[in-house]
Amino acid sequence: MFAFSFAPVKIPSRLACRATLATSSSSPSPSPSQLAFDATYIKRAADLADKSAGLTAPHPNYGCVIATSSGNGKNVVVGEGYLYAQGTSPAELQAVEAAGEICRGATAYLNMEPNHCIGDQAAVSALLQAGISRVVIGIRHPLQHLRGKAIRALRSEGVLVDVLGEDLQCKAMEESLKSCYLVNAPLLYRAASQVPFSVLKYAMTLDGKIAASSGHASSISSKKSRTRVFELRSRSDAVIVGGNTVRRDNPQLTARHGGGHLPQRIVMSKSLDLPEVANLWDVTKVSTMVMTQRGAKRSFQKFLASKGIEVVEFEILNPKVVMDYLYDRGCLSVLWECGGTLAASAISSGIIHKVHAFVAPKIIGGKDAPSPVGELGMVEMSQALDIIDMNYEQVGPDMVVSGFLQPVPDLTPVIPSIDETYAIDPTVSPYESSIIFFYKTWDPYGAFSNFSLHPIRMPDESGEYYSWPSVEHYYQANKFVGLEDPVAKTCLEEIKRPDLVRADWGSAKIDVMYEALKCKFTTHPYLRSMLLSSAGSVLVEASPHDLFWGGGRTGRGTAELSREAADAAEIRVAG
Repeated sequence: MFAFSFAPVKIPSRLACRATLATSSSSPSPSPSQLAFDATYIKRAADLADKSAGLTAPHPNYGCVIATSSGNGKNVVVGEGYLYAQGTSPAELQAVEAAGEICRGATAYLNMEPNHCIGDQAAVSALLQAGISRVVIGIRHPLQHLRGKAIRALRSEGVLVDVLGEDLQCKAMEESLKSCYLVNAPLLYRAASQVPFSVLKYAMTLDGKIAASSGHASSISSKKSRTRVFELRSRSDAVIVGGNTVRRDNPQLTARHGGGHLPQRIVMSKSLDLPEVANLWDVTKVSTMVMTQRGAKRSFQKFLASKGIEVVEFEILNPKVVMDYLYDRGCLSVLWECGGTLAASAISSGIIHKVHAFVAPKIIGGKDAPSPVGELGMVEMSQALDIIDMNYEQVGPDMVVSGFLQPVPDLTPVIPSIDETYAIDPTVSPYESSIIFFYKTWDPYGAFSNFSLHPIRMPDESGEYYSWPSVEHYYQANKFVGLEDPVAKTCLEEIKRPDLVRADWGSAKIDVMYEALKCKFTTHPYLRSMLLSSAGSVLVEASPHDLFWGGGRTGRGTAELSREAADAAEIRVAG
């Protein structure tokens, strides 16, 4: 298993552990042996969560361990689970189902506070219904509007909740707390810096060259190192290269031999001076996106589009605007496998958080041979960037050197959420913004999203009422209604093929969406109340790539979804 290195979290050293139980001042402090169990099981929960790295984005990696006393002074694990991928059963639900009745009165160990918001309360509900009496949490949720909500919900039901670094502080907990930070480092960086977690990876010779003077760069590192790179890719949402890498190396950028998740491949090129034949243009197994400047080589853009490649134009192309865009699209982790010029630009932009250097025991020489990082504008060694928390590992004949340019954000201090602030100062309203954006389902108004799992009962193509998991399921299925093509009928079940959309979809889709939203806000009254509470504000579905239902990346979209939602609510109010 690949392990992150870590920028240390500052935890006060103590000769003995201190436990401060937040739920009851009369509750006894855990014994040293119990604290040792706590540390072990929290570490186990983090290890479980790490199994789904790269598959859950943009959600956190969650693991849950349920343990109970065996009667001889020892604790035993009775249930485990982890979030396999986005949309699958919560880790907590899997663990309690595995434990069954045995988990009544047991302790649950979570590497991170679970989501707890409108439309997503399954984790807390599973723990409460199972009769869990104590919950130990590694770290609070890093997103401010979710931070502390699950903890308060559990404590309000009489469950004892201990949070590492807050209620439980001791030297023995440091490694467990580090594991919790590391397994969700991408989310912590994303929450703190508003960009995806970015890792710069390169392979170089012992004399610091990433290619010969001729430009030839294949097989610098060993086969074992390349397998490690495949693992790095499988943990990432996207892999970025520049135009030079495409022209010189013709990479595939897959996770072949590594298995698991296949990240999206991204090419950054201002000029689009790219070859027509390239491995990256084959999108049968994994998609490719090309990012360029507005107006660049329209003919080549059409060529790429014909290959099924998404082209995104920016007024000025640079690493920062690309990261802002990928942040909006929900990316958690991005791997940069680019040449020295683009690497220098990314570092100068301040968006690189970690570096992995694969150093091969080879010397190639050459005054014109390229180095991993191009010009940074530094003229004195005192200006050099320090790499912190270095880690060294031999992989085959190579040495892998890794470290952080920016430490993992320590979010231990509790930042009051909007709800907490409002309870102290009622003049601060959670609905005071004139423009309310919603996109991801965990956003404060994320329940308005078509993807939020609020079932609606609407007729299928035969007129029979069916419980659709979400508005989006119903909306997509209607693209294929009435088509006789057998493939289209299959698509009605699987929702896969947009090229088989019914001919009248352009005119029918607004009515379909309106009826679905009307059903959603009727079926779930608390959603209607939430929607009505936004009166006086402008609702905008903030999808960066949907110019019809959303606002689009530049804000020029028509945002029809918000209008239809408002109309649906008004109809019901009038009724």
